[in-house]
Amino acid sequence: MNTLSPSALHRLLPFAAFMAVLMLRGAAPQDGSWGFDVRWLYGLSIPVVGGLLLYWRREYGELGRQNLPSWGEAALAVAVGLAVFGLWITLDAPWMLVGRATASFVPLDGQGQLLWPLIALRWCGATLLVPLMEELFWRSFLMRWIEHPTFEGVDPTRVGARALLLSTFCFVLVHPQWLAAAIAGLAYAGLYRRGGRLWSAVLAHAVTNGALGIWVVSSRQWQFW
Repeated sequence: MNTLSPSALHRLLPFAAFMAVLMLRGAAPQDGSWGFDVRWLYGLSIPVVGGLLLYWRREYGELGRQNLPSWGEAALAVAVGLAVFGLWITLDAPWMLVGRATASFVPLDGQGQLLWPLIALRWCGATLLVPLMEELFWRSFLMRWIEHPTFEGVDPTRVGARALLLSTFCFVLVHPQWLAAAIAGLAYAGLYRRGGRLWSAVLAHAVTNGALGIWVVSSRQWQFW
């Protein structure tokens, strides 16, 4: 049985830590019995996941400065990110949903007023942290690992349809909006596969999450958060 390489673990463990934080939030009682507002548990992802990414930053060669996208590639990534955002808030019919989020996030006080520190924490996590962590796991690791277990040597531009589709299927499994998630996963993977730059997928993902956060707060459609 093959063991995972250090490169694989450097991409898998931040994702696993983030999922553990989500599970903790989902299991936490909402009645205040823990003695604090459990919505703040989301903040654990910043030092835990962010700390792991920072500690292993030298292991992520695909995120090196030399691999930044060109202006044209960046513009395409922004456009893709905005398109995915538009689809995400549209593709929400009942048949397009499976289950619900592990932990809801409604940043309102008892009088229904917005709690801006909570909103800022959530938005920064979703826009700056999650795209890096998820793209390193879903695309840099899993998609290339499905193509070949020694994924470090796999050229993302040569990843086949099987690896692209299977990794996207796994991506869908952790999102209640399965159809929107399928399109998002294919879009981000397509950017990575097209130009071979993980930053393009990260940028598109960040634009989607950032725009979604702004829309959620302005419209108060908390079910999308």
